[in-house]
Amino acid sequence: MIKTRNKFFTEKLNLQEYVFCNCFRFLIFFLLTFQFNYGYPQENVPELDIDVTEGIIDPIPIAFPNFITNDYSSSITAKEIIKIVKNDLINTSLFRIVPEDSYISELTSIDAPVRFADWRAINTDLLVSANVSVNNEIITIKFRLWDVVGQSEIFKGVQFQGPSNSIRRIAHKVSDLIYSGVTGEGNYFDTRIAFISERGPKNNRTKRLAIMDQDGANLTFLSDSKSIILAPRFSPDARKILYTSYETGKPRVYLMDLISGKLRSFPELPGMTFAPRFSPDGRKIILSITENGNTDIYTLNLANNSKNRLTKNVAIDTAPSYSPNGNYVVFESDRGGNQQIYVMSSKGGKAKRISFGEGRYGTPVWSPRGDMIAFTKMHKGNFHIGVMRKDGTQERLLTKAFIDEGPTWAPNGRILMFFRETAGVNGAPSLYTIEVTGRNLRKIELSSFASDPSWSPLLK
Repeated sequence: MIKTRNKFFTEKLNLQEYVFCNCFRFLIFFLLTFQFNYGYPQENVPELDIDVTEGIIDPIPIAFPNFITNDYSSSITAKEIIKIVKNDLINTSLFRIVPEDSYISELTSIDAPVRFADWRAINTDLLVSANVSVNNEIITIKFRLWDVVGQSEIFKGVQFQGPSNSIRRIAHKVSDLIYSGVTGEGNYFDTRIAFISERGPKNNRTKRLAIMDQDGANLTFLSDSKSIILAPRFSPDARKILYTSYETGKPRVYLMDLISGKLRSFPELPGMTFAPRFSPDGRKIILSITENGNTDIYTLNLANNSKNRLTKNVAIDTAPSYSPNGNYVVFESDRGGNQQIYVMSSKGGKAKRISFGEGRYGTPVWSPRGDMIAFTKMHKGNFHIGVMRKDGTQERLLTKAFIDEGPTWAPNGRILMFFRETAGVNGAPSLYTIEVTGRNLRKIELSSFASDPSWSPLLK
C-alpha cells in the first residue's frame, strides 16, 4: 500500500476464424457477415502558453536539483525516481527539463529558502525539491513544487511512502501531482495497460495477453501463446480483466482475476461471445453474443449469472461501451445499412444513431469524463482514430493511417491509446498515444508487436 500525506489530508494510497483473429477490433462486422475545453481552475497554478489556433504549446521549463538524501541507498532510489518523473513529464510534451549544467545554485535542504533569482536567471518556471529516505525497505519521499515566476509553492510538504519494490508507483504519483497541479488535468501516470503482445511473421503470429505500466515498463505476460487472445478490458477497480479467447476453437469471453490468478468462463452463455466490457460499477459485463446466426448485445450479472438481452433485430450489434454513469450504452451496428455508431439506454430499447459522416464507424468508447466518444473510422481506404461529442456533434479525426484501431481512454479523459498496423507482408501493430486535441502522437517502445490496448483506471 502506498500512502500519501500532506498537511491537510491523508489518502491510502460458420464464421471464418481468420477474420476474427486479424480483424476483430474495427472489422468485427466482417467477422459476422472542436471545440474542447479542459482543465479546472486552481490557485497558484502557472499558466500554459497555448496557441489554440495553431495547436502549439510552449513547454514549461522545470528544474530537478538533486534530491536530498542521507545515504547511498537513498541516493540511488532518488536518482531512479527523478528519472521516471522526468520521463513521464517529457512524454506529455508540456514540460521541458532544464539542463543540470545550467544550475547556478543548489538545494541543501527541502526546507531551505529558494533563491528564485538564480532559477529565473536560467529561465526556469517550475522547481522541484525533495527529500528521499529508505529505512527498513520503506521509501519515503517528501517533495515541494515551486512556482519560480510567482515565487510561491504549488504543493507544500507532500509525502509519499511505500515499500522499496513500489519505487515506480511512487514516482508516477509524484508525476501525477506535478502534472495535475500545473495543468489542472486529472491524473493518469499511475496506471497500467493491458494489451496483446504479438510475435512472429504476419501469417503465423502468436498472441499473448500482457500487462505493463502506462510508460511500457514492468511488462508481465498473463497467458501463453497456445491460443489466440483478443480485446482485454480492465474492471473499474483494475483488479480483473475481461478478454476474448479462441481456446475452444470459437470466440469465448473469460474473466481473469489479477490478484488470485483465477480464471472464470461463462458456460451459461450460448454461441460465440466477444467484445466484453465491465459496467461502471463492476457488477455486470456487457458483450455481444452470436447465436443461430444473429448477433445482439447482452448484459450478464456477475453475482447471479442473470442474462438480459438489450438489442433484438437482424442487424449485427456489437462493441458496446457504457457511459460513465451507467445510464447509456454506445455501440456499433449495421442496422442502417452500413457500420455506424448508436446510443441507447443501458436497459435496452430504441437506439439513436449519432454518426453521420462519410465512411464506416466502429469500436466506440465513452470517455471517462462522459462528454466524448472515441471511435475508429474507415473512409477511402484509410483508418482514423477520432472523437465526437456524445450526441455525435463536433466530430474530429485525430489520426490517419493504413490501419489505426482500438482506442482506449486514459483515466483523465484527455489522452487516447490505440494501435497502428503498418502495410505490407511484414506489417505489424504498435501502440501509440495521442491527445484529444490531436497533439503529441507518440509510439510506445516495446520489444514485441502490440495491439488491443486497454487503459486501466488509476491504481489504488
